[in-house]
Amino acid sequence: MLQLTDRLNRIKPSPSSMAGQRVRELRAAGRDVIGLTAGEPDFETPLPIREAAWQAMTAGKTRYTDVGGTVELREAVARKFSRENGLDYAANEIIVSTGAKQVIFNAILCTVQQGDEVIVPAPYWVSYPDIVLLAGGVPVFVASKPEHGFKLMPEDLERAITPRTRWLILNSPNNPSGAAYTRDELAALAEVLARHPHVWVMTDDIYEHLTYDNASFVTLAQAAPALKDRTLTINGVSKAYAMTGWRIGYAGGPAALIKAMVKLQSQSTSGANAIAQAAAVAALEGPQDFIAANKAVYQARRDAVVAALRKIDGITCDPPAGAFYVFASCEGLMGRRTPDGRMLRTGDDWVGWLLESQNLAVLQGSAYGVDSHFRLSFATSMAQLAEGMRRIEAAAHALIR
Repeated sequence: MLQLTDRLNRIKPSPSSMAGQRVRELRAAGRDVIGLTAGEPDFETPLPIREAAWQAMTAGKTRYTDVGGTVELREAVARKFSRENGLDYAANEIIVSTGAKQVIFNAILCTVQQGDEVIVPAPYWVSYPDIVLLAGGVPVFVASKPEHGFKLMPEDLERAITPRTRWLILNSPNNPSGAAYTRDELAALAEVLARHPHVWVMTDDIYEHLTYDNASFVTLAQAAPALKDRTLTINGVSKAYAMTGWRIGYAGGPAALIKAMVKLQSQSTSGANAIAQAAAVAALEGPQDFIAANKAVYQARRDAVVAALRKIDGITCDPPAGAFYVFASCEGLMGRRTPDGRMLRTGDDWVGWLLESQNLAVLQGSAYGVDSHFRLSFATSMAQLAEGMRRIEAAAHALIR
C-alpha cells in the first residue's frame, strides 16, 4: 500500500489551479461555463518574443543551461533591475527558475526549518502558506483590512514578529486584492523591519507592470535600500509579457542565498527551459510599448466590472490598484436563501451557488484567507465579462431574503 509522507499531507492542491481544471472539465462535459478564475493574460505572447524562441531553436540553443540561468538572461535581468527598479545585482546575485513560484519554493526550502515562522499578510496568493508548510514552517497570517486597502499596517507587522520569524512575504500589487504599496507605505514597514534584523523580506513583484490610474510601482529594496541585503526581489515574465506557459521567473538577492537556491535547483529541475530563457531575454530587452497598451485595456475592463458589481445589491468592491482581479465582498448576501431553501452562510456557499445556478466560475475568498470575499479575473474579453456580470446579478437576484 502506498504511504504518502507527512509533509505532503500538510498541503492541499492549489485552489486556483484546480478551479481552472474544473472549468475545463465542465466545458468538456457540455456545460456553458464562463470561467473568471484564470490568473493569466488573455493576450498572445508578443511576436518578437515568439520569433526569438524560433531563432534560438534554429540556432541549436536547445541544450542544458547553467542551473541558475543562462549568462544572457541573468545579464538581461540585471539590466532590468537597474533600469526599472534602481537595484544593482551582480551575476551571482541573480537566479532564473521555472516560474516565480519555483523561486519562492527554493528560497523557503533553503531557509525555513521546522517551526520557523513566515509572516503572510492576508489576503494572500494561495501557494504561500502551503510552500511554508511543506518546508515544516508555520505561516503566520496577519489580516490586512478592507478599510486599509488590504495593506499590511506597520503596527500589525510589529505584533506578528517573534524570535522565530524568518521571512515576511510581501506581494504588491497583490493577488487577489490588487493592493499596491506606495513608497511611503513601504518605508513605514521598513522602519519596523529595521528593528528586527533577523527577519528577511521576500517581495513578489510579478504584477509590477500592471498598476492603474497612473500609479508608479516601487519595490521594497528600492524604497528601503538599507534592507537590500536581506531582501529577495522576485519577478518574472508571465504577467506583463503574457508568457505564463513559458515558465520563467527570476530573482535578485544576496549571493549566499542565491548560491543555496541554485544548489537546491540543481537537484530538482536544473536549469529552466533553454528556449524559454532566450524568449525571456527578448521580452526584457525588446520593445515594451505593448505593456502600456495592454494595461489600458485591463483598466477599461476593471472599471466596467467594478461599475457593474457596485450595482448589485449585497456586493461591494473597490477598484484594485493593480493586477487583473477584482476582490469583491459578498458579505451582504449572507443569510439569504436559494430558491430551494439553502441559506448562504459563507463566501464558499456564494461561489458554489454561482457555479450551480449560472455556470459561472469564480474563486472563493477563503482560498486567500478572507472568507467574506470572492475573486474574479478580468483578464478576458469585455463580452465575457459583461455576460459574467449579468450572471452574477441573476444569481444574487434569485436569492430570497
